[in-house]
Amino acid sequence: MLDSFFESLARNHDLYTEALGETAAMVVYSLFFSTMIGLFLGICLLVLRPNHIYENKLLYHLLNAVINVLRSVPFIIILIAIIPITKWIVHTTIGVKGAIVPLVFYTAPYIARLIESALLEVNPGVIEAFQAMGASRRQIIWRVILKEARPGVVLGLTIATIGLIGATAMAGVLGAGGLGDVAIRYGYQRWEPDVMYVCVIILILLVQLMQSAGSRISKKLRKH
Repeated sequence: MLDSFFESLARNHDLYTEALGETAAMVVYSLFFSTMIGLFLGICLLVLRPNHIYENKLLYHLLNAVINVLRSVPFIIILIAIIPITKWIVHTTIGVKGAIVPLVFYTAPYIARLIESALLEVNPGVIEAFQAMGASRRQIIWRVILKEARPGVVLGLTIATIGLIGATAMAGVLGAGGLGDVAIRYGYQRWEPDVMYVCVIILILLVQLMQSAGSRISKKLRKH
């Protein structure tokens, strides 16, 4: 089996390189936009909650409900359900560009929850101390809460990235490209199991790499 693995890797080198590049593009672009949206929503979920610095119960419960609904929808359904929105935004529903929009819809609410959890770990006493010193609410968010929560935020983004890698593989079902698309078209439809095994192993290595990098960065931030 090991021999066939390396043989497939050498024979289809260009195919795997292109697929890996497409997967990386989907992950990078989707993670960037999802993090921007998720960070904003996560901060809102924290500061709007009862007894916090921007307390607003109505907005908090509304935002909380919307994020819960979005997180409940499986990615494959989002992929199909928002096809009109995807086409309107990027003018296509296939390829890497066509996958980014549903990936952002799927990942942003998930990141929002992970960010919220990380921010909730910040000691309330630290926030109260800065409030007593006259720090503005904006300063408390950017210089206290986010700074103290950096290790947890990094771990949360690591988990989100790993989930995003898995979602890009699912996006291959609708011709989004990447390793998932190659595994389906060659490994399943053309019945070339070696291709599927190579794609799976590459995905496993990517996940391990992301997990190791995220854990190391978080550990360094905790020391500081």
